[in-house]
Amino acid sequence: MTFHLTEEQKMIRAMVRDFAREEILPTAAERDRTKEFPAEILRKMGELGLMGMNVPPEFNGAGVDTVSYSVALQEVAYACASTAVIMSVHNSVACGPIFLFGSDYLKETYLKPLAAGKKIGSFALTEPGAGSDPASQKCKAVKDGSAYVLNGAKIFITSGKNSDLTVVTAYTTREKRHQGISAFVVEKGTPGFHSGKEEEKMGLRSSDTVELFFEDCRVPAANLLGREGDGFIIAMTSLDGGRIGIASQSVGIAQACVDAAIGYAKERIQFGKPIAQFQGIRWMIADMATQVEAARLLTFQAAAMKDRAESFTAAASMAKVFASEMANRVAYAALQIHGGYGYMNEYPVERYYRDARVLTLYEGTSEIQREVISKHLIGR
Repeated sequence: MTFHLTEEQKMIRAMVRDFAREEILPTAAERDRTKEFPAEILRKMGELGLMGMNVPPEFNGAGVDTVSYSVALQEVAYACASTAVIMSVHNSVACGPIFLFGSDYLKETYLKPLAAGKKIGSFALTEPGAGSDPASQKCKAVKDGSAYVLNGAKIFITSGKNSDLTVVTAYTTREKRHQGISAFVVEKGTPGFHSGKEEEKMGLRSSDTVELFFEDCRVPAANLLGREGDGFIIAMTSLDGGRIGIASQSVGIAQACVDAAIGYAKERIQFGKPIAQFQGIRWMIADMATQVEAARLLTFQAAAMKDRAESFTAAASMAKVFASEMANRVAYAALQIHGGYGYMNEYPVERYYRDARVLTLYEGTSEIQREVISKHLIGR
């Protein structure tokens, strides 16, 4: 079976590639050094339709398919992994749940500006004691008249400091465990809602990661996504799509590693000739490129299944676990080919290596992906 991009998908790839390499790539290393949030770049991405790619045009989105989204995200990740994860979170787990589960009011009020790139969204599920096990979360929401009062804390929230609104999960009925979790849209500036310190991270340094705190935070009942108790389903459904995004990010980073390794190997002279002429280096690059293409096809397969409205949970987990682990292997090999120079931050592979490490952790660890896949194959 072969997989061919449509003419529209090729046009999207060409457009995003040109934008990413002209507008994002030149400042990526400096933003990594300074931890500058790419606000102006995101504004331009919104104008290009990249911040609401799967959202229909009536809600200010681009209305394209998931394969197109994956193609675009790969190109952004090639230029800057930090910008790519902001784009992924915003599209997949901010726009996604509001579009799929939000009322007309929530779509009109929040989805439209998100899809247009006029507002940035984030997603808050993880807590200090609840990572892979979301049922262990302690954040709670108590109904009080026409509002819910939220109390609790979330950690490791991508774009939490710079986002304008956050999709937040909290218990409304703790005794029901998974079925007692609900989801809410919480606006920045809501009394009782504030962000904590920005984490010092190994990679993705121009994407902020923070704690979020809710202290008697009153959220209008109209900001409930779906019904009470739908929060776990909303979160898991959103993460299925999010894993296609992280797989796409992985492919983009890995492709950048391959290209950097090829460029360096052609220029680096040892023993009187370019190291690209040595079989050991050539075979390393061949293996790297093969792994990237395998991950790309797995990712496209999951995206295409989503577009066909098929069950894609296992396919998304397969793409995510393979692509994220592949990106780490390929980044390691690219740095190895660069030798000592690869360890220096004047070469981009040093940044790629740091950025790749988190791919096997967020939006579900590799271990959780294997659990999802095995349950699909074997059952519980």
